[in-house]
Amino acid sequence: MTSSGLAPRREGDAALRLLRDGELTVEGRLVDASNTTLRGILTLDGATARCVYKPVRGERPLWDFPDGTLAGREVAAYLVSVASGWDLVPPTVLRSGPFGPGSCQLWIDEPPDAEPLVAFVPADALPPRWIPIAAARDDDGTPYALAHADDPRLARLAILDAVINNADRKGGHVLVGPDDRIHGVDHGVSFHVEGKLRTVLWGWAGRPLPDDAVETLDRLAHQVTGPLGDELAEHLTRGEITELAARIDRLRTECCFPQPSPDWPAVPWPPV
Repeated sequence: MTSSGLAPRREGDAALRLLRDGELTVEGRLVDASNTTLRGILTLDGATARCVYKPVRGERPLWDFPDGTLAGREVAAYLVSVASGWDLVPPTVLRSGPFGPGSCQLWIDEPPDAEPLVAFVPADALPPRWIPIAAARDDDGTPYALAHADDPRLARLAILDAVINNADRKGGHVLVGPDDRIHGVDHGVSFHVEGKLRTVLWGWAGRPLPDDAVETLDRLAHQVTGPLGDELAEHLTRGEITELAARIDRLRTECCFPQPSPDWPAVPWPPV
């Protein structure tokens, strides 16, 4: 078994067991990450898979998030994704590893020919069914647009980000798996009690939510006061769970994609 060979609905139990109980061997470090991010191999009963292991001790202190909490937020994002039924976040657990406890997430192999869904594109050559969200110029002054595909899979990810208050949705955190599924990764700076939504997926801002999204939010609202809330309490504070419920209720009431806040940078840097 590999990370690319798990079927969408069957991957849960098998992947979680491998992530939790598999022997974890570190292969190397992803040097572009701001916190210690390691790629590893998991082995258990003849099954193997790659993973991303982020030890708590490698988390860089942040002024607005409590120290040592980012790994738990990664797991919380996975739990909300599962509860939504959209399965946008790869299976993620909290476990011990060679460098102590940390988050461990199934590695997603993008096919070499996978087309990016978020990119800087020439301003006069926007791909069909893409939405520009910001203007830019290169070093020579050539105009570009930061844009993303008008793709319903991405729209679901934008809604999930609004729910979990994701402060760092870069284009590089959107992966397309070999089965053409979209995966969102890197959710360590999510679930803050203050509004911190920062994303490259602003193309639907202010538009009505799809009907299926409203139904999903209704389901999440019910679950966050029950079993989901109990699971999240292992990783988030009571106040963070309360604010999660409040964000869900606001989205249900307004029934539209959120607008950027003037009090917080709308787009992360670098965007892609």
